[in-house]
Amino acid sequence: MGTKWNIGMTSLLLLLAFVAQVSADTYFDVTQYGAMADGKTDISKALLAAWTEACADPAGGSVLIPAGTYALGQTIIQGPCKAPINLIVQGTLKAPIDTRSFKPDAGWVAFQYIDQFTLSGNGVFDGQGTTLWGKKCAQSSYCSDLPINLRFSFVTNSMVRDVTTKDSKQFHVNVLGCKNLVFNHFTVSAPAESLNTDGIHIGRSSSINITNTHIKTGDDCISIGDGSEQISINDVTCGPGHGISIGSLGKYPNEAPVVGIRVKGATLTNTMNGIRVKTWPASPQGVASDLHFEDVIMNNVGNPILIDQEYCPYNQCKLQIPSRVKISDVSFKNIRGTSSSQLAVKLVCSDGVPCENVQLTDINLKFNGATPTTLCKNVKPVLGGVQEPKTCTA
Repeated sequence: MGTKWNIGMTSLLLLLAFVAQVSADTYFDVTQYGAMADGKTDISKALLAAWTEACADPAGGSVLIPAGTYALGQTIIQGPCKAPINLIVQGTLKAPIDTRSFKPDAGWVAFQYIDQFTLSGNGVFDGQGTTLWGKKCAQSSYCSDLPINLRFSFVTNSMVRDVTTKDSKQFHVNVLGCKNLVFNHFTVSAPAESLNTDGIHIGRSSSINITNTHIKTGDDCISIGDGSEQISINDVTCGPGHGISIGSLGKYPNEAPVVGIRVKGATLTNTMNGIRVKTWPASPQGVASDLHFEDVIMNNVGNPILIDQEYCPYNQCKLQIPSRVKISDVSFKNIRGTSSSQLAVKLVCSDGVPCENVQLTDINLKFNGATPTTLCKNVKPVLGGVQEPKTCTA
């Protein structure tokens, strides 16, 4: 395990060195390409013009959006570029309220097929989702049709740092097909009532590092989908939100395994759930293994420790048929704080493929001065150190 953590930190240091190198390159200021900081005029053409020139420069460069408020329509920023490249956002970018003209599945701002890329600058991507949340959701296609604030697709050896995504209409960030991508000092900002606004969703990606990141949203702070491997989450704050989730898994056929997920040093506050693994019943075969949660503080958190292989929102599943996603090699270590639900530890595994090698070490959770409870099903957890509450010992 130590070797894998060292690999993650080495990747981060290498990327920081790369950022320092690129930051001295030529600047391509979007205001020199016609962008106006009036909050009304769409700057997408100016931004793409600056990006195209910087991307083609063999010496590399930095596209700059200076301080100010800018309107930005749907924008797809893509490589490959001839050299390392930066996008420095110092201003606030505002998405259109009406996105019916957007290309489907492209999101609001998409970054794709770029290597050695850095997004930075202390700027804000404001999705202006406040007027749309909850109009029709969950039971219709409305939510899936809304744009994600930031999409990273097939981005490699890159970093996102000192940037805020605010009030997205749907997910804030979607990471797909990426490798060696770091989020550092990243902020997600949305109220608890923002529906379907996962902070960072990761799928079919490897070597993703999320560190020193602050997430407030109306859904999962971080959600990890199928095909995710070697994901490190360090020193993250979460809340409001639904917690840090692996899954849901098993909804679709041919999902790739989830392997090597590590959460360390997180603090969750007033979240609906804590750290959880969730799979659908009646699922196709799947795998989730080598999952580790350590040094996590819970402040008034519902379901602080949760494995749920009977995940069934809106009763749209067949609970009588067990999940076929195999969960194994899971550890919860030094998890402490307060639970907002009396059921503090819930390990509900599949009776078709029971969980294997689930370890709980040094668990210390309180519930409103009363005794919290635990529930175990189709699992025999290995216990060590402090166990408050006593996990499934009765």
